[in-house]
Amino acid sequence: MTSLQTLRQLGQSIWLDNLSRDHLREGTLARLIDEGVSGITSNPTIFHKAVSASPYYRDDLDALRRSEPDPERRYETLVLEDIRAACDHFHPVYAASAGDDGYVSLEVAPRLADDTAGTVAEAKRLAALVGRDNLLIKVPGTPEGIAAFERLTAEGVRVNVTLLFSLQHVVRVFEAYIRGARAWLAAGGDPARLKAVASLFLSRVDTLADKRLDALATPEALHMRGRTAVAMAKLAYQRYKDLFHGAAFAELKAAGVRPQYLLWASSGTKNPSYSDLLYVEPLMGPETINTLPDKTLEALLEHGQVAARLEEGVADAEAHLVRLEHLDISPAALGEELQREGVRLFADAYDQLIALMR
Repeated sequence: MTSLQTLRQLGQSIWLDNLSRDHLREGTLARLIDEGVSGITSNPTIFHKAVSASPYYRDDLDALRRSEPDPERRYETLVLEDIRAACDHFHPVYAASAGDDGYVSLEVAPRLADDTAGTVAEAKRLAALVGRDNLLIKVPGTPEGIAAFERLTAEGVRVNVTLLFSLQHVVRVFEAYIRGARAWLAAGGDPARLKAVASLFLSRVDTLADKRLDALATPEALHMRGRTAVAMAKLAYQRYKDLFHGAAFAELKAAGVRPQYLLWASSGTKNPSYSDLLYVEPLMGPETINTLPDKTLEALLEHGQVAARLEEGVADAEAHLVRLEHLDISPAALGEELQREGVRLFADAYDQLIALMR
């Protein structure tokens, strides 16, 4: 078995954080599915890179420039073709897992990050246009996005809540899912219909935390670099267990509602002095997903050591976040800063992507 298949037996799904026509048309995605990749995520940055670099979009884009006056509709036409194709590739995984796995994520326009009603309307519109059951609509974990997520869950729309950077973000999203699921069931909805994940971003957390620690320049601070994101993720998993294996979710679980799995995002290592699997090996555990960029996936396949480590060092993780607070580095404040920056970066990438359509 590949390491991905071994991880699946352990209870963790590995998704690919990259979608392009190169992967679809050159057989790369089909090969990765055979090796154990069981889902895929996308975002405006990924699509900007794909459209600008791949020759497979050129003819279609030229035709759209002649037939479709709106650059956003041109983008949508191109991207939805890729999303549908990816959904079809993963449908056997979706069917074999009875809807637990095999999903493809598509993001709403980043300009709607602070617009609850707009996000709800756009999510429903995109879901209808794609027309595939194994689609997750990506909604940002801003306060307005979380409110939209709750409403979408209450209407049976499957969602990937993205741009989460703190324990506080994660807990708010989990609680919104539970409220939305209760509303869905109260309205007579099928519990098996619900599916949601919570995407916790990792490498960006270390990048910012390390910057703050470097500025302090004390031996203690320098020793703490590169540890914040994994500590946060381990504690987020404990919050997941508390909620979804506890009293708050018991009634929904008995009714057949799935828990909202944590998805480790931004899992490619940005600091070259750190392990290329820093956000992979320590976070292997059941009822989780890790979405990996191509290079990180290659590293996992080449030299990854598969073992359940997610619940190792939880006390150390707690102590690390406490020490950060004592150093006047608030993980919650880092999360708020990173979320604002994340929304801005995705909005910039989206604007650049639309500019390519002109």
